[in-house]
Amino acid sequence: MKMLRLPRALLVLLVTPLLTLGISIAALCLISCCRGSVSRIQALARGWARATCWLAGARVSVEGREHLMTAGPYIFAANHQSQFDIFALQGYLGVDFRWLAKKELFAVPVFGPGMRAAGYIPVDRSRGRQAMQSLLEAARRISDGTSVIIFPEGTRSRDGRLQDFKSGAMVLAIKAGVPIVPVAIIGTHAILPKGKLLAQPGQVVIRVGQPIDTAQYSAADKQVLATRLQQDVAALLAG
Repeated sequence: MKMLRLPRALLVLLVTPLLTLGISIAALCLISCCRGSVSRIQALARGWARATCWLAGARVSVEGREHLMTAGPYIFAANHQSQFDIFALQGYLGVDFRWLAKKELFAVPVFGPGMRAAGYIPVDRSRGRQAMQSLLEAARRISDGTSVIIFPEGTRSRDGRLQDFKSGAMVLAIKAGVPIVPVAIIGTHAILPKGKLLAQPGQVVIRVGQPIDTAQYSAADKQVLATRLQQDVAALLAG
């Protein structure tokens, strides 16, 4: 089996960009030609993510969905071990959500329009008034019923261990006024560590925790919320 790992990893590296291009084109066609709904585009995205996991030999299981007592909206806050987190969450979390993505990605030909068609939310990561306006717009869309996923660590962990949660991401949850759900992702670091290109087979576990009611928090409490959320994710990681 070990002899097959390198060819398989190379196949994932070559095929995933083609799958991504194909899903972007399909999303645009559904919207412009067939008047397809965003939910149908999300079904395509789930298929794209599951196909990538299958190619890589990643087996994904989910625990704790029973904690989601309502249809949402929610803000799901997950640790960030690997670029492979995106495939695992998109393919297997089992809830309807959108990604927050830096606005520069929406300018990429084909890929950017495909993200817009899928309902992804652009965020300006610069400082100042424009950044605050994009944050308020994202909060409005969440309040109107769009669940999203955020990575409060801000970047992937180099060693797989949980990093400090940034308080800025908490402002979005507080302004949106919706529950924030701690999510732990286990196993993706072994599949694709930061700085590596070739994915390895492995087992991934996604654990969903109890939603946190953000109504009791104000913007001044953002660090308090970040600390509580980090502790909840750490507990999920520990099992």
